[in-house]
Amino acid sequence: MASLRPITKRYWGWAALALVLVALPFITGPYYLHLALATVMYGVLALSWDVLARTGQLSLAHSGFFGLGAYASAIIFTRFHVPAVTSIILAGAVAAVVALGLGLLTLRLHGIYTAVATLAFGEVLRTIALQTPGLTGGAMGVQVPPLFGGDRVRAYFLILAVLATAVLFSEWVARSRLRLAFEATRQRPLLAEVMGVDTVRYKVLAFGATSVFPAVAGAFYLHYITVTIPYEAFSINVAVHSVVMSVFGGLHTTVGPLLGTFVLKVAEEFLRVNIPYGYSIIYGFILVSAVLFMPRGLLGVVRSWRPSWPRKRSASASAD
Repeated sequence: MASLRPITKRYWGWAALALVLVALPFITGPYYLHLALATVMYGVLALSWDVLARTGQLSLAHSGFFGLGAYASAIIFTRFHVPAVTSIILAGAVAAVVALGLGLLTLRLHGIYTAVATLAFGEVLRTIALQTPGLTGGAMGVQVPPLFGGDRVRAYFLILAVLATAVLFSEWVARSRLRLAFEATRQRPLLAEVMGVDTVRYKVLAFGATSVFPAVAGAFYLHYITVTIPYEAFSINVAVHSVVMSVFGGLHTTVGPLLGTFVLKVAEEFLRVNIPYGYSIIYGFILVSAVLFMPRGLLGVVRSWRPSWPRKRSASASAD
């Protein structure tokens, strides 16, 4: 029974977080609802990138899949008159198929070579979007009606459902044999292959599965802001934010990327409102300091404090 206690506490923590997120639209105004919606969306991006990073892949393909999802949903919605939510789901399926093909081509690469190849993937897609105006609208992009007729509460719950799916997927990976295969692929790839672990297969599997989430987020964002254009849809900022939020919160966990996303989005918005000129400099300074002084992210800091609390309590009790 003692071994079940940490799991029970963990479930209580997730339940409390879910309760706050569900209640949020009913206790806040449109501005904070928009901020919460953007934070949840970036949580999806950061968490899905982290799951891929558990295989040791330094991928910047999130920008490409984000834009691919936006354009796939736009084309499916406008050309085939499919409902918006269905087109968002289909965009995720399109990204998974493309990701499996891209994975087979690139995932034998390592480190910075993978980053360059996946970054080029987004640039290629952006060029295709610009050069095919008959299909994508070219530089003018594609416009669609507002999601749910502009109802932000329903839109928020839709992206919240996507985040819940990403959390369940991350926890399933962490509690299944996939975790061992991913860790072996990341930490000792040559030894893992000698022991019979097909590292390329697991990398391709992770690449395909995690590509669904940025594509769905991109499709959702398109229907939320009602327009997608190449330079914004395939912006490198999507990939950079996914990486930074994961690293800032704590890698290879479910909680870390979500914690990093929440803290950085709130900090960014606070600085932008209160220091409109030059806030990005302070924001960048915070990020650099975090990388230098918190190598295991915020979650690492929290975990380093937690064991000391019982010791201090025991010491106080002994003194008493």
